[in-house]
Amino acid sequence: MPLHPVLEERLNAALVVGPPTLLTRRDARLPAVPGKAHAVIGMRRAGKTTFLRQLLAERRADLPPERVLYLSFDDDRLAGIAVDQLGFMLEEFYRRYPALRARQRVLWLLDEIQLVPGWERFIRRVMDSEQAEFVVSGSSARMLSREVHTSLRGRGMETVIRPFSFREFLRHRGEEPVKPARRWTAAERSLVEKRFREFLVEGGFPEVQGLATSLRIELLQGYVDTVLFRDVVERFEVSQVTALRWLVRQCLRNPAGSFSVHKLTQDLKSQGHGVARDAVNSMLGHLTDAFLLSAVPIATDSERKRNSNPRKIYPADPGLIPAFDVSGRVNLGHALETAILNELERRKVEAGYVKTADGLEVDFLARYRDAGEELIQVCADLRSSETAARELRALAAAAREHPRARRRLLVLDRGAAGEIEAPDIEVQPAYEWLLGES
Repeated sequence: MPLHPVLEERLNAALVVGPPTLLTRRDARLPAVPGKAHAVIGMRRAGKTTFLRQLLAERRADLPPERVLYLSFDDDRLAGIAVDQLGFMLEEFYRRYPALRARQRVLWLLDEIQLVPGWERFIRRVMDSEQAEFVVSGSSARMLSREVHTSLRGRGMETVIRPFSFREFLRHRGEEPVKPARRWTAAERSLVEKRFREFLVEGGFPEVQGLATSLRIELLQGYVDTVLFRDVVERFEVSQVTALRWLVRQCLRNPAGSFSVHKLTQDLKSQGHGVARDAVNSMLGHLTDAFLLSAVPIATDSERKRNSNPRKIYPADPGLIPAFDVSGRVNLGHALETAILNELERRKVEAGYVKTADGLEVDFLARYRDAGEELIQVCADLRSSETAARELRALAAAAREHPRARRRLLVLDRGAAGEIEAPDIEVQPAYEWLLGES
């Protein structure tokens, strides 16, 4: 059987060295673990393809072009091709470059590879028999981390690509700070604070940067619909689509809100949707698998308490909040809290919220792998002395239950930080923490 003509066309294109593509550098990095296939996963439109092209440019700066190849399978003409075609492609490559076989390692960057059924078997075989390294990416719910590990039999490592962080947001505009915050001029700090407020409204999806509000909202709503139908309905054969759409909008319109499966099930029934509790639980799981939502549990070592208490739901990006908020208000508080959680996840920190014995709440208990624990309270508006006292009181109460945890209060800007006097608490503008100025 000959090589599929479109696949041959893609292979020919992969071997051509064109002018470098100007792309905003992402801060994500592949784990430095030899002998592993790397799966690049994340929500749709977050920049997975761009990340692979970034890797292509970086590696080709040091290696001949035939040793680093990027191929995309996102072509309707390749729909349903057999996995054997991947083997034919490999043999065609080595016919062109026989000196590389068994002598030089070749890096294959395969985008949307999940469209080829059985791709995992091909990669396992080639990694065992050839000098080859693989980085694969694909639509989120078809490249779940647990499925990658299972299908590659322990040979897979994951790298999650998320919407722009605040640092990447600034870098995209050519405004990334090159000095630590303590050395910024007044003008430089004012610019960062201005951009930070824009980031909390616009978010970090690369394609929406710089767009007018109406276009940005239309695009973001389209992203969510695509995730809903292609990564949840089609993938998991969800039949109760109307209930799923209601659930998605309910979660996105109430960011940082506490949700229990029981309460959501009752709310759905009140809207005329007869959905079983197990089905609602599965829907939420599918939405988090697709990286659209994050569910933060209560901070406890007890599995029973974690499962019996409500979880707080956050969107994948603060820009999704105004895209679905029908009130028209700018919700900086919830956007700020979302940005902090997203950064904790980006830093691979285990996060839970704290509910004290006297009913006070702290937004996050962050458990760092090598740096202990930290209580993080997030507040966008401290103009009221009562608000400031309440936030500090909650931190103090949580500290009694978590005595080894450091305490941090993240606020919107430097002016608010300067008004708080708390010697045992690190009070800091959130943008400084997001930029790594901790």
